[in-house]
Parts: sequence; structure tokens; C-alpha cells
Amino acid sequence: MKSLPSGAIRYGQAPLFTQDSIPEHLRHEHTTKSGNWAQVRVVSWKLHYRILGDVPEEHILGPNTPGVVEPNTPHEVEALGEVRCYVEFYTQADH
Repeated sequence: MKSLPSGAIRYGQAPLFTQDSIPEHLRHEHTTKSGNWAQVRVVSWKLHYRILGDVPEEHILGPNTPGVVEPNTPHEVEALGEVRCYVEFYTQADH
């Protein structure tokens, strides 16, 4: 699994989503902006996280397994049951 860069600074958080409220654009291929990372946090149940970059990866995220999104890397999520999750946004100190 990817990790946040050393010294990453949290600058925001999306609201809590459920399997019914995950925005459609997050369910399909999308990216973060240049210089911005995200961390997908699951509060309950499970989420299928797909990294669609040059080297595709698939992960099942749960309460103890967050997913890191690297800048400009295509990815998507899929709810696996009655999930509750949110996304935290990070940048580096020099951005």
C-alpha cells in the first residue's frame, strides 16, 4: 500500500459517505490535483479501492486499512456493503 509523504500536511476532509451517498465521480476514474494526496478512511465495513495508474493495484480498505491516493494517479472506489467512509486531503509543506 502507498503511504503519505513525510511531512504531509492535512488541509481538509470530505463529509462522511455511506454506500448510498458516495458521489458518482468517486465511483469512476478520477485523480487528485498535482501536489495533493488523499487518504481514504473507512469507519465501518469495506471499500474496494482501485489504483488505475501505470501499475494497477487493488485493495480492500477497512477500518484498520486506509488507502493513500497519490497526486495525478487515476483511481476509483466501490462500496462493498453498508460502508461508511470519508476522505482526508494532504499537501506538502512546500506547496
